[in-house]
Amino acid sequence: MPRAKSLFPIGVSAVKVLARSAARNAVKDQLRGAGVRVSHVRQADIQAQANVYLEQHPELYVQARERAVRMGLIERARAEQNSQ
Repeated sequence: MPRAKSLFPIGVSAVKVLARSAARNAVKDQLRGAGVRVSHVRQADIQAQANVYLEQHPELYVQARERAVRMGLIERARAEQNSQ
């Protein structure tokens, strides 16, 4: 069954969510590497560190866009057009 067209495009939002998720996971991996139990760290602190990490690693947006295309959240042609 074909997917209904969304009233609002979710591509940009999907890319932002995927990039933030990748940044959060990277921060959690750093904490685990330092011997910190992630469950003992406030989520607000993890998110604040993830925001800084995302600013320092803008390539996460490119990776997130590629992942969104693979997941079918955005069309390949639109992704290529927006990257130029």
